[in-house]
Amino acid sequence: MDRRNFMKAGVLGAAATPLATPAIAQDVQQWKLVTAWPKNLPGPGVAAQMLADRITALSGGRIEVKLYAAGELVPGRGVFDAVSEGTAELYHAVPAYWGSKSKGILLFGSQPFGLGAAEQIGWMYHGGGQALYDEMYGRFGIKPFLCGNSGPQWGGWFRSEINSVEDLKGLKFRTAGLASEMCSKLGMAVEAMSGPAMFQALQTGALDAGEFIGPWTDSALGLQQVAKNYYWPGVGEPSSAEECGVNANVFNALPDDLKQAVALACESLYNPVWTEYTTKHAASLKKLVAEDGVQVRMFPQEVIDAMGAAAAEVIEDLRNDEDALVKQITESFVAYRDSVGGYMTYADNGQMNARAQVLGY
Repeated sequence: MDRRNFMKAGVLGAAATPLATPAIAQDVQQWKLVTAWPKNLPGPGVAAQMLADRITALSGGRIEVKLYAAGELVPGRGVFDAVSEGTAELYHAVPAYWGSKSKGILLFGSQPFGLGAAEQIGWMYHGGGQALYDEMYGRFGIKPFLCGNSGPQWGGWFRSEINSVEDLKGLKFRTAGLASEMCSKLGMAVEAMSGPAMFQALQTGALDAGEFIGPWTDSALGLQQVAKNYYWPGVGEPSSAEECGVNANVFNALPDDLKQAVALACESLYNPVWTEYTTKHAASLKKLVAEDGVQVRMFPQEVIDAMGAAAAEVIEDLRNDEDALVKQITESFVAYRDSVGGYMTYADNGQMNARAQVLGY
């Protein structure tokens, strides 16, 4: 995969022209899907195209979805506003990008020391998460759906080794969402930027370190060329949900069968996207180590402990937010995390630990 193909997309945006209603020709609705990603970027860019294709297929061709990569119609970080305002009918991105709208949104994507991919979708379906998700995004005229998950993300690419908590202080670091707040509490200088911009910043020294997603996506961006120390565990994002946001007026105007087609397109992609990440991250990591000289390193325990303490402060801040809905979302998340977390100690965690004891992995 040629990194330069993704660098060209970058984060530059074009002027957007609002649409009052979707274009309709012979009862076919033509929807614009704007994304936060370079086109076909391994991981999220691929998933966005899958979403466009699946909505078109499941609607029987009555909704034709055309994908616009970051910068083709609007900037990558402008897709939320584009859909809210009616410039496009739907977007593909991650909730971690919309903290400026409301801190409560961030919990629907990833949480430091929070939910794994299975737990995240479990909260949506069985812990009251979807109703709160709908209520929060409804403030902005958007109907939201989770439509994928990266699984566990990585701690990041570091130009220098990390041996203590002191090494983090003043470190210029790229991350997103609630992980940004956790890192800030540790004295890190957090930067928000796209994956291609992260490569450039590491290359020039504008960044000391950063995390994007994981081996499959990160290697496509060439991050291994500008930093060799690849740290785990990615406790800032134990999983990261991808989402589809649909303009609420457009969605509500659909007949019931097309509403179901859009919903099913999103829901049916969650597992295929998640498992593709897992499969291709594993293969890419082997290549990074064997062919690119990447050093896989674990954060020291004192760093993990400090991150845990900072993450607890982040959640406490959300519990004390002045917005009642943010408080409600946080309490729902904490209740579900604590409920399933106790069970996972015996279930998934127990099985994985036993396998590691016997097989070494």
